[in-house]
Order: sequence, then structure tokens, then C-alpha cells
Amino acid sequence: MLNLDKNHPTDATIEAIRRRFPVEAEVDRILTRKMRQRSSGHYATVHREQLKNGVASLIRSYHEGPFEISDVRWLGGGASKLQMAFSLSWEDPAVGRTTTPMVLRMEPKESIAETSRLREFQLIKAFEGIVPVPPVYWVDADAEHLPYPALIYGLVKGVIKPTSGVSNVTGIGTHLGSRLRKLLAPQFFEHWGIIHNHDFTSADLTAFDIPEPGTQAAEWALNWWERVWEEDAEEDVPLMRYAAAWLRENLPAADRLSIVHSDYRIGNCLFNEQDGRITAWLDWELGHIGDRHEDLGYTSARMLQTTGDGKTPLVGGLMPWDEFFESYEKASGLSVNPKTLYFYRVQAAYKQAVITLATGYRIARGGKTHQDVLVLWLTGIAAGIMDELSDLLEKGD
Repeated sequence: MLNLDKNHPTDATIEAIRRRFPVEAEVDRILTRKMRQRSSGHYATVHREQLKNGVASLIRSYHEGPFEISDVRWLGGGASKLQMAFSLSWEDPAVGRTTTPMVLRMEPKESIAETSRLREFQLIKAFEGIVPVPPVYWVDADAEHLPYPALIYGLVKGVIKPTSGVSNVTGIGTHLGSRLRKLLAPQFFEHWGIIHNHDFTSADLTAFDIPEPGTQAAEWALNWWERVWEEDAEEDVPLMRYAAAWLRENLPAADRLSIVHSDYRIGNCLFNEQDGRITAWLDWELGHIGDRHEDLGYTSARMLQTTGDGKTPLVGGLMPWDEFFESYEKASGLSVNPKTLYFYRVQAAYKQAVITLATGYRIARGGKTHQDVLVLWLTGIAAGIMDELSDLLEKGD
């Protein structure tokens, strides 16, 4: 690990870590901002009236004409971002005078996953009308109007888990039941295939860099999370050092580039419980252009598995291992390379360990987030993640 004063990093130490772990320009900007603001104190409670005024300022900067904000309320769910629901009475250019339910999605002081609202905005916008996503309206990428960077999107009807079902917080380990599994699985794979096959060059993705052919996609993905580990970890962990070295020695070349959602799972989609129709895919904040196997490695992680009969592991809470990847290949028309998948399974466990063991612990201990209790709970699953990481590295492909 680098010898950094992580609570009060100097410009020199920030520049040293930037040089060591090159990443996309916008990712670098966000992580650098995090470090430069780190010594600025704890998260301060943000009141709804303050956010309402900030939302009004943001809307005025984009929208001409009168509008009224009402029914302002906090919105639960999510571990990383502060969310507030409200209704906007306005002249919608698409439909005329109407009242639209909306959501403000905003960073806390420091997030368990420090990301760019501009990138999230652009990715959701790119998939409007292609797969189910909430409509996005405005973005405050640099916190010019609100206390922290934010975006505003439409509130979509649906649930993230069955009302009578079992799951942990943030939708991890959601038990769907056989009826919903049969209804959701075909859409799950159909939408995933559309995302991975989408021509991203036709979209407005100015906040994204495109990896060079070869191993750069894997290298950028590793650099991102090894950099975060160096910035946020409180202590050296030999397994994490070994995992990072193994990943760097085994970088796979991407056979094609795709949009990678990076958190594609049950729990991050809304669906109609009655007919099982998926109404929106959420949480695109970690999305980027890379190797589709990165998504596959993450979604097949042990922490996202459930069991249907109490014995058989269901990948992603949907189906057994072989059936899961066969369904992906059939729906997407894209092959799954076992060796590349194995690399990204290791990378997924490494990333999850960084988020829970390093960043989660740091921001909860430092009072940097509005979700201290939830973030502390997430740190508790780090042991299971480390077990998976150890098992993967020990067993090999």
C-alpha cells in the first residue's frame, strides 16, 4: 500500500496515486475530488426544504416557464445515494401541461461507491426506449445548485422484491419464488443481451472513454478498484495485495466492447409483482464501456445467489449455474469464455471487498454518509466476500 495520510491527503500524494493507477478521465476527476474534499468534515443533515430549493434552481437553469414542486418526501432504498421523491407540475415539452412524479438522486459527503452523476445520466439516457429505464430529466454534475452532485429522473412504478419475499438490504439475496423467477428470467436475459449488444458509439457518452483493443478494459477496471483500495483501506490485507497482483498478471483481452452495467441484478430492477413485467433498470452509476464478462462475473457472485429448494444455488437468484449462462448466450447471441469469466469473478470479489472492507468502513467510521447503519451492515458481509475471493484464487479456473 502507498504511504498516504488518507484522512488529510496532500496534493503530492493525490498526484502519486493518480499516476500509479490511470483510469478514465471522468472516473479520475470524481476520485480526485473525493480525496481533495476528504478533510472537509462530516456529512451534515440536508433538509428537504434545502433540497426543494436546489431542485427548483436546477430546473430553472434548464426549463423556461412556470412550475410547482409539491409532495416532497424522502425515498428509501439504496445504500450509496440520498434520494428524495417529489411531484412537478410543469409544461412537459413531450406531453404538455402535466404533473410528473420525480426523484432526486444525490451524493452524500462521501459514498460507498463514489461515482459520476453525469455518467449515470448519460447511460440512462442512452437506453431510453431500448430497455426499461426511468426517464432522466436534468443533471447537476458539479453541485452548482444542490449540496452535492445530483440528477433528476422520473419515478417509475414497481417493486424491487416480492411483498411477501425475503431479502437483505439493497435487494441482496432476494428470494423470488418459482412464479416470479419464471416471469422475470426471460426479460432479465433479453435486456442484458440488448445492453451488451447496443451500439454505444451512437449515444451521447461524452463522459466515457473507450478502451483500446486488447487488455485495456480489464486494466482500467482493475486500476479503478485498486486505486480506491489504496485511497480508502485502513490496513494492509495480504489477500487483497495478492488478488490485485494476480489480476494484473492475468488481464484478459476483450473480444468485443460493450456497455457494462456493473450492478446488473435482481434488486436493481423494478417490476410489477402481479404480471412480473420489469418496469425499470436502476443504479447505472458504475456503468462503463468494457468487457461483458465483467457483468457476468459480478452477477454470478456468491453473495447474489439464493436457493430455490434449500440446496441448489441459484445464480443471481434465478437458476442453476449452467442454465444461467446458457440462457445468457441464447438471449444475447454472445459467447461466454470460461477463462475470461473466471478472471472477472475474481475481479468482482476483489471489487466487492474494496467497497465493503475499505470504503464502507471508512465512510461509516468517519460519519460521511446519511446511511451509516446500512453501510455498517454492508461491511459485515466482507468476510463472506473474502472467503469467496480466497476460494477462487486457491481453486483456479
